[in-house]
Amino acid sequence: MSYQVIEKALTLIDNGEVEKGIALLRDNQSTFNEDDLFHTAQIYQQLGMLEEAKELLNGLLYHHPNETDLILSLAEVHIDLDEEDEAMALLENVNEEEDAYLQALLLLADLYQAQGLFEVSENKLIQAKRLAPKEPIIDLALAEINLSQGDYKKAIPHYEAVLPFKGDIDFDLEERLAECYSATGQFEEAMPYFDEALKKELKIDVLFQYGFTALHAGFSKTAVEKLNQVKQLDYEYSSLYLYLAKAYEQEGLLEDSLRVANEGLAVNEYNKELQVYAAKVALKQNNSTEAIRLLRDAIAIDPGYLEAAITLTKIYIQEEEYEDVIDCLQELIRFGETDPQFDWDLAVAHQKLENYSDALNHYRQAYTSFKDDPDFLYDYGFFLLEEGKREEAKPLFEKLIQHDPTNMELLDVYKNLEE
Repeated sequence: MSYQVIEKALTLIDNGEVEKGIALLRDNQSTFNEDDLFHTAQIYQQLGMLEEAKELLNGLLYHHPNETDLILSLAEVHIDLDEEDEAMALLENVNEEEDAYLQALLLLADLYQAQGLFEVSENKLIQAKRLAPKEPIIDLALAEINLSQGDYKKAIPHYEAVLPFKGDIDFDLEERLAECYSATGQFEEAMPYFDEALKKELKIDVLFQYGFTALHAGFSKTAVEKLNQVKQLDYEYSSLYLYLAKAYEQEGLLEDSLRVANEGLAVNEYNKELQVYAAKVALKQNNSTEAIRLLRDAIAIDPGYLEAAITLTKIYIQEEEYEDVIDCLQELIRFGETDPQFDWDLAVAHQKLENYSDALNHYRQAYTSFKDDPDFLYDYGFFLLEEGKREEAKPLFEKLIQHDPTNMELLDVYKNLEE
């Protein structure tokens, strides 16, 4: 009789008469046997009546505390109610000998991951894999938890283990594998997976990552193609411009590289990395005026931007604008930036401006960092000679000769110092 009541209630629910179906169950619930009560709890859970389902399942579990079907069902209700601690307490008590132990492990893994306990979650999944080594869902879960932790190398074999089952799993496996191979620097291995992922669905972020990966794999033509596709889909996708400019440069197309960089700066004028890159391309075109403008713009955005400032000072030195060198570096120092290169450049600038005391001070400070750099030793050594500091210069020229024992100029200088 109770079976017929439940069937009638389900028919009412399926026909949209949900309230009538629920009322029928409630009115007859006191006459149900334990199997019918368990079935009713499952119906309540499906309808979102979680408190009612929990009450029934708790009653049944009181009489059958080791019944795993009840434990799993009640744990799932607790999870749906965001009562994670109660769910975990139930699941941790499932006996290893029970058939439901595998499902309990998987639920526990999800719960621990949700709480940020990734190592515990992974251990539960490893236990599950020992019980079901060929179950793709477990490999997928292990791959995902490794990916979430940034451990791409560990994720790869688990994703690959799922590949034979990809027809049964609605998941972007190729996209994940492409991401993992690219993140581990295995750029060529990533590219076929990008191709497969994009055949399934054209996603702009995946297309961008494909272009980025192709660039780093040395396939600059492919990078140009993919990144231009990104630009066509979304001109304001600002991340693409730096890598597209680099791809054009790899192809030897400096004009296109600089054009693309300037397009990117029109989209985002505060992209300081792109400004410095564009400046370096301009320098390769012997356009120091444009390079200086771009570098000044980058420093205006970030006065402590070392790469921009050091590149700018090198241009100023080449252009013999020594006062600008000093102004630029002193501004960086005021912002608390430090770099051994500052002292070397300041030494050269002060030397050229005949501020010899300041030059000597900066050379001495730079020596610790550049004592094995032949270019620095050359600058410092000849400065010391000009200042008449022969004994201080002598060990520098000894080091220079060790680097280049056939250099006649250095040998002559050293011979004179010996005399």
